[in-house]
Amino acid sequence: MDDECGVDISMNEPVLGIAVDPTPRPFPKREVHHGVSVSLEPLAENHIHELWDAAKNAEQSWTYLRYGPFSSADALASHVRNLAGRADQPFWAVRPRSNRKVEGWLSFCDIYPADAAIEIGSIWFSPRLQRTRAATEAILLLMQHAFDELGYTRLVWRCQALNTASRRAAGRYGFKAEGIWRAAAVVKGWQRDVAWHSMLADEWPSHKAALLAWLDDNNFDATGIARSTLAEIRERAQGSK
Repeated sequence: MDDECGVDISMNEPVLGIAVDPTPRPFPKREVHHGVSVSLEPLAENHIHELWDAAKNAEQSWTYLRYGPFSSADALASHVRNLAGRADQPFWAVRPRSNRKVEGWLSFCDIYPADAAIEIGSIWFSPRLQRTRAATEAILLLMQHAFDELGYTRLVWRCQALNTASRRAAGRYGFKAEGIWRAAAVVKGWQRDVAWHSMLADEWPSHKAALLAWLDDNNFDATGIARSTLAEIRERAQGSK
């Protein structure tokens, strides 16, 4: 059947997207993940003492989270018990090998097994952990778990738009900025915009290779300083193609 312009429209099929395996992905298990410089342990009550030590005098590290800072060890303990007990949001304590002490936590949240979509979120790293080799590897371990072990195809990084450090971190790991949801959250009495970032399964292999190259022992000098940035490693990889 032709329309008035002589174009055959009878064979036009609706565009529905890309055909994929519709099998729901497994829900993440609360299990230990070991790296070279860090281990992730399912968050539990026995981490509270070390977490309180990491949280003391670190008020600014809570600025862009919905919770914290905590006025006492008991207040932190109550919050950790709440996080550890969430059935739909598994949390891990972050234990760097450098000092063997728990220095923060992170989680998988907004998990949609049927859509193969998952988010790394609710990240709190103490000042001692921030911008370290262990911090980078902690994120990498969950990225590997989501993509390589569980088979998710979309990984999300969401943060408040004012949190420039988190947005830079998203770009550093390889997440692509998707845009801003305006006035999407109220945090500690302030209305905030929310910035969204994502990484897809077909983008993951190159970013994984760059992260592993950055974390390699050969990329660090005797004082523990990285010889090349992730951006430099990616540029060299692009130049070799």
